[in-house]
Amino acid sequence: MSVTPIEILATALFALAVLHTFSVPVFARLAHRNGPHAGIWHLLSEVEAVFGVWAFVLIVGMAALAGPSSAIEYLDTRNFTEPLFVFAIMVVAASRPIIDLVGWLVRVISHALPMPRELSTFFVTLSVVPLAGSLVTEPAAMTLAALLLRRAYFSVPGQTGFKYLTLGVLFVNVSIGGVITAYAAPPVLMVAGTFGWDTAYMATHFGWRAAIAVFLNATVLTFVCRKALLAGEVGRQHGAAETNESRPAVPWPFIAIHVAFLVAVVLTAHHPAVFLGLLMLFIGFCEAYKRHQSRLMIKEGLMVGFFLAGLVVLGGLQRWWLQDLLGGLSPMVLFWGSAALTAITDNAALTYLGSLVEGTSDIWRYMLVAGAVSGGGLTVIANAPNPAGFAILKGTFPDGAISAGRLLLAALAPTLVAACLFLLPV
Repeated sequence: MSVTPIEILATALFALAVLHTFSVPVFARLAHRNGPHAGIWHLLSEVEAVFGVWAFVLIVGMAALAGPSSAIEYLDTRNFTEPLFVFAIMVVAASRPIIDLVGWLVRVISHALPMPRELSTFFVTLSVVPLAGSLVTEPAAMTLAALLLRRAYFSVPGQTGFKYLTLGVLFVNVSIGGVITAYAAPPVLMVAGTFGWDTAYMATHFGWRAAIAVFLNATVLTFVCRKALLAGEVGRQHGAAETNESRPAVPWPFIAIHVAFLVAVVLTAHHPAVFLGLLMLFIGFCEAYKRHQSRLMIKEGLMVGFFLAGLVVLGGLQRWWLQDLLGGLSPMVLFWGSAALTAITDNAALTYLGSLVEGTSDIWRYMLVAGAVSGGGLTVIANAPNPAGFAILKGTFPDGAISAGRLLLAALAPTLVAACLFLLPV
């Protein structure tokens, strides 16, 4: 298959975008010096803008090489449903009534566990909430878990090592926590129809392995951080479910209405016109009852959507090398290869390209998806929900930036735990 100049340009820009994500802390430090170019350094330090900016460069390059009509035609053929859905679900899931409800549920579950509440709430936030992603989708689970962590643990200055370890476990657990069903995890959703996988298949082949890995990762991290958690050094004394005592509780009817909006958005995830219409109604309802709301995360949601849209544009022209590479790998090599590749490309795009390879066996397909979800916590671009968690938590890190290298290191151990569970005999 011949390679076009546009495909070469797209791959070069994709590589630059990946390098850019690893360089974000450097730009953040330059921005904090408040020099004459602080504004542009600040823009370049916003990881949510990285792929959108380089995607814009690609479109300009396409227009120059093949004409504006070709560039517009390429954009028209891209599917932006996932970026739009992540934006919508972030705004709805991050509303105060939903967060208060989830906080209450975390409190109830935590009280039932035979361990100190300072430990149990942290454990539940990093295990039960990510597993709930199999019901409410991974982007919603990421949003909820990240907000609970920011409220109770990440708001304390310092403790950078603790924050990176927690972020690594969160990203990995969310990536594997949504595979119990066939619709919640983006890399599963992309291939479920083609491979003939339903929720029963996912639960029996992926789900129990993922659940064990999630609980193991959360247990080990809770044990490692137990002294700091018990001493209150890394968060508020009462854990992740603490609510804002200065405001009256949200009435249950309003919580029920917000839950109804959340469920409706999840059920219409494949229909942008519907869930965006629901989002407009939701924003209007929130404006009508501001006294029961905190600030909606519209800006953060838009930035995350911009990031994912850029990934869609740049990733759409990587098929020329990625699909052939995947097709030539044996199942075991494919597992580790897809886990590694997903660190530099979205795992949903990776599984989609793998689904286009003809004549694959059942074990080959399993290894493709298992490797992709195992590596989904290694970088911010590895899994679609990761930019949401990144946007919510980055302000609690030094210079307001998260080091891609330190995140990679923090996610390695929980990634290996997930990989070992998925490699158990099928």
